Amino acid sequence: MGAVASSARGGRGGEGTVLGDLPESCVAEVLLRLDPQEICRMARLSRTFRGAASGDGVWESKLPTNYARLLAVAAAGDGGERQAAAAAALEAESLPKKEVYARLCRRNRFDGGKKEFWLDKGGRGVCMSISSMALSITGIDDRRYWNFIPNDESRFHTVAYLSQIWWFEVRGEVEFCFPEGTYSLFYRVHLGRPFKRLGRRVCSSEHIHGWDIKPVRFQMSTDDGQQAQSKCYLTDPGVWINHHVGDFVVKDSSKPTNIRFVMIQIDCTHTKGGLCVDSVVVKPQYLTQRIRI
Repeated sequence: MGAVASSARGGRGGEGTVLGDLPESCVAEVLLRLDPQEICRMARLSRTFRGAASGDGVWESKLPTNYARLLAVAAAGDGGERQAAAAAALEAESLPKKEVYARLCRRNRFDGGKKEFWLDKGGRGVCMSISSMALSITGIDDRRYWNFIPNDESRFHTVAYLSQIWWFEVRGEVEFCFPEGTYSLFYRVHLGRPFKRLGRRVCSSEHIHGWDIKPVRFQMSTDDGQQAQSKCYLTDPGVWINHHVGDFVVKDSSKPTNIRFVMIQIDCTHTKGGLCVDSVVVKPQYLTQRIRI
């Protein structure tokens, strides 16, 4: 890269051709084959590379085909403002595609701030996080069982904490225009109650019980008939774990996909407790082997 940069910036010491002599259209063809991070690095090589790296054609190739719909959701915020959605559609056409890409890569809250999505920078898939406040939790209104507590390890700074209950059920639903691809859905949970003491992270295991008797079941279904289920015992207190529910495939990004999901343990022969439920996470399947969100 050092030699390339030197060649791009240097003058014509001899009669050789430098990178700056390349037509911008040729440079753009090269950039189309790079990922966004590499494009930004190449833009520093010369004025020609910088111009090509700002081209709409380069950045539109990094956007999902339904980017205008995603921009409308980001602009509407709570998903119910038609004027904002219409303005976003016009904005998608007028804004440089590099700016559209940057906007979608930010964390975009919707549904009253209880859900957020962002474009994965390593591909054209969308990631989503759904707060526990957007889930239907059996017994959530009775503080003997559940409480929403502050937590700075959550994207939403609040988690649902279970002290004790017989019937454990946490349901949710989302309808969203996911770009085409295969996605994985997870519940993000934590055994024990994490908190700070004298600036250090500690975890209270006071209420942890009942999760080693019967496994927790996870189920998921989509409006086009896809289904998945899994089950496991909850272990490893003190750490956040993404429990895999299942995968689903999006074949048409022009219409919303409706997904329903549940985490359940309703064996009423014993109580269970000491669990934090942070969120439900959806991410492209190709990310499942990377560091967890």
